[in-house]
Amino acid sequence: MKKQYMALLAAGALVCLQSLPASAGVIDRACRQSDRPASSSLCSCIQQVAEVSLSKSEQKRVAKWFSDPHQAQEVRMSDKRSDERLWERYKIFGQRAQKVCS
Repeated sequence: MKKQYMALLAAGALVCLQSLPASAGVIDRACRQSDRPASSSLCSCIQQVAEVSLSKSEQKRVAKWFSDPHQAQEVRMSDKRSDERLWERYKIFGQRAQKVCS
């Protein structure tokens, strides 16, 4: 039930965000500059999910992972509580992005 509620909440937030003027965020820019093929609409969608899933500082940190995936691995393997929290939020963000943007 909680997962369904969170999915509906995220989808509702995306509908609200789609009515706002488009501005490329750090995730969107990192996605477009990545060596992995991704359309503008996909990168924009991922950014919209990031807006409702991650804080601004988390978005900045995660955006760096597009060009240096090893940083993500370091966070994933870290014993620091702040890194553990970021990794959990990042996993949730990834699951949401996959559901909403695919």
